[in-house]
Amino acid sequence: MATILRNIGSLATCRAAGRQSEIHDVLAAALVWEGGEILWVGPEGDLPRAFADTERWDAAGRLVIPGLVDCHTHLAFGGDRADEFEQRCLGASYQSIALAGGGIAATVSATRGTSEADLQRRAAGYLREMVRLGVTTVEAKSGYGLNLDTERKLLAVYRHLGQRQPVRIIPTFLGAHVVAPEYRDDRSGYVELIISEMIPSVAALGLAKFCDVFIEDGAFTIDEARRILLAGRRVGLQPKLHADQLAAGGGAELAAEVGAVSADHLEYITEAGIEAIRVAGTVAVSLPLATLYLKQTPMPARRLMDAGVSVAVATDFNPGSAPNLHLPLAMTIACVLQGMSPAEALKGATIIAARAVGAEDRVGSLEPGKAADFALIDAADVNDWLYLFRPNACQLTVIAGEICWQSPGLDPSFGKNESLRTMIP
Repeated sequence: MATILRNIGSLATCRAAGRQSEIHDVLAAALVWEGGEILWVGPEGDLPRAFADTERWDAAGRLVIPGLVDCHTHLAFGGDRADEFEQRCLGASYQSIALAGGGIAATVSATRGTSEADLQRRAAGYLREMVRLGVTTVEAKSGYGLNLDTERKLLAVYRHLGQRQPVRIIPTFLGAHVVAPEYRDDRSGYVELIISEMIPSVAALGLAKFCDVFIEDGAFTIDEARRILLAGRRVGLQPKLHADQLAAGGGAELAAEVGAVSADHLEYITEAGIEAIRVAGTVAVSLPLATLYLKQTPMPARRLMDAGVSVAVATDFNPGSAPNLHLPLAMTIACVLQGMSPAEALKGATIIAARAVGAEDRVGSLEPGKAADFALIDAADVNDWLYLFRPNACQLTVIAGEICWQSPGLDPSFGKNESLRTMIP
């Protein structure tokens, strides 16, 4: 049976067409869906007669947005790095902490020692928090195993969670996060392990959609990354990159060269890099929470958008450089520090983020034929929402037409006939 959400104050459809600032919002709108798929979107006064007897929910003049897409996270990991947070607050750099044995290597050690069941429980808890914020799709990277068994364990966690709870999970293989500690004196040996064993195994088991590489001093070089990404591409893993985060290193140019769907971070991207990804159509993924926590120069989002590059916004949720899963906060920071308008940030966390994970045909916008993934926000419009930051303005999250989160402050009778989907404990 179809359902109508009516009396919507502003409905941001976030269609792909037009500039990043164009969210194609509809005032006094209605949204109709059935069987997890959107049937109709438009002004309520134009509702077709065919829906005259359809069940109706009242949005009470609130904002409706597409389900948010967090297109860059490191969702599953063991342990935490709260001690490093203190060190950075007192002036230690990300690089100095890593050289002292902390950073990614510390999380690798903790993750290797954490059972698959415990990793699932932790990640499921983070997903519960995300869905309450209006997030409906999450890209999730491995990269805290750095050996075949643990990398597969992390990706198996994502497969399990994707089958057991409603948030859509898109898995990415990141065996090339840093060189594994046991290969510290044999970089070429570790690169060969990734290419000859990890990538073929991950691809054969269908555990990932993308292959990612962290290009940076202390991580991987351009030449190493090129070999890894091309090896992944040969077996069907689409390229992604962590690029130009701490210094300009040619990562954006490599992303364009290998046809990467996205280049992420880009705080230090060069003009040549901007032009390269513009021509290639690569999405630039902004990670403003990492910029904030590491006290880095913000990504030049305004320059990128003015040059014709699409800019997504994501959290980079991880235990070290971005221990924060609040995507709406990341969107507000993108506005304040990176010169994005609220509408640009919203489009960057919906249809553009969906494009950054190859899911734009199904999610990221509110259009007939696409998944009924949306969030009801207690705000008049997107400017009102991102300007007045609150712990959570999301009142309702719907995935595939089913309520997955409902604020205690929302009328308990709202959608009472709709079956609730349960997040796994």
